[in-house]
Amino acid sequence: MPEPTLVYDDDCGFCTWWAEYVDELSDLRVVGFSDLTPDLRDRLPEYYEECAHLVTDDRVYSCGASIEEALRRVDRGGPVDDAVDFLRHFEDYRRFREGAYRFVADNRDLFGKVLSRTPPARRSRDER
Repeated sequence: MPEPTLVYDDDCGFCTWWAEYVDELSDLRVVGFSDLTPDLRDRLPEYYEECAHLVTDDRVYSCGASIEEALRRVDRGGPVDDAVDFLRHFEDYRRFREGAYRFVADNRDLFGKVLSRTPPARRSRDER
């Protein structure tokens, strides 16, 4: 794998907003579900469409862990990076992180009313 890659639902306006934010502020490559290569798809879990993933040479971060890792890469050495390092010392942090991720994922239509971009999958349909 040439570079760490954030994989996201490119048919979701909120997800697209988030992916474009990460793309602008980090060195991550961003790939939507509709653009997965066979090699990248093989690295993802069976039910990959249930959440976002961050794929590196040696690991796949899924759901809340993928967003956490993306934020760390946006803020290398900054306060978010420091906060994550601190929070990882607490046993309940992982459960909180995944619960927060699931809450946002389950309500992305609501969040998309505030933060949204036209998803690439819809852009190409609209161009037809």
